[in-house]
Amino acid sequence: MSNSLLLEADGLERTYIQGDNQLTIFRNLNLKLEPGEIVALVGSSGAGKSTLLQMIGLLDTPTRGKIMMAGKDVSHLNDEQRTLLRRQMLGFVYQFHYLQPEFSALENVMLPMMINHVSKSQAREKATQLLTDMKLGARLDHRPARLSGGEQQRVAIARALANDPKILLADEPTGNLDPNTADSVFDILLNLAREKNVSAIIATHNMDLAQRMDRILELKNGQLKPY
Repeated sequence: MSNSLLLEADGLERTYIQGDNQLTIFRNLNLKLEPGEIVALVGSSGAGKSTLLQMIGLLDTPTRGKIMMAGKDVSHLNDEQRTLLRRQMLGFVYQFHYLQPEFSALENVMLPMMINHVSKSQAREKATQLLTDMKLGARLDHRPARLSGGEQQRVAIARALANDPKILLADEPTGNLDPNTADSVFDILLNLAREKNVSAIIATHNMDLAQRMDRILELKNGQLKPY
């Protein structure tokens, strides 16, 4: 693996056993991600985009092949090592925001930092800045139920960036929003990722959004190819 690469997946295969049947999602799949690069991941529903993001995000393990991060093989770490690496290296944004309903926007963003042993005062300061960057400075004390869908997703993005991840993995982050809101939320996500020099792999069905990223990869028939 080149020292300049942040992420490399080499010969990945994921096969699930269902009774007497084997379901192979992808085979001999390769992927390289440079520092600061933002890549769109496209493909039809069921092509395996979410499975691939879960694999890269260390939420699932490959049947074969390996995943390298910053030059280290991370494919088969134990649960504790994977959890630690996720905290240090990765941020996640999903189609649904998964905010904690009993906490304010500010508290939702503070939470991952406090789990990562950041002091409460530092977490509050950084969460406030992130939410202000997300144009949510006037919504800090609002719980999710009092926020619009676009505002909730912006809180989720701020939460994903709270621990300064090297890689952001986003699975249809604007798929649940109307087109205008999706465009605005995506703008903020893209600008903030570039400003913080965060690498990102963003799965999307929206080709207009995909074309604004550095390059597009299509997952089709178990293989990744330039679109």
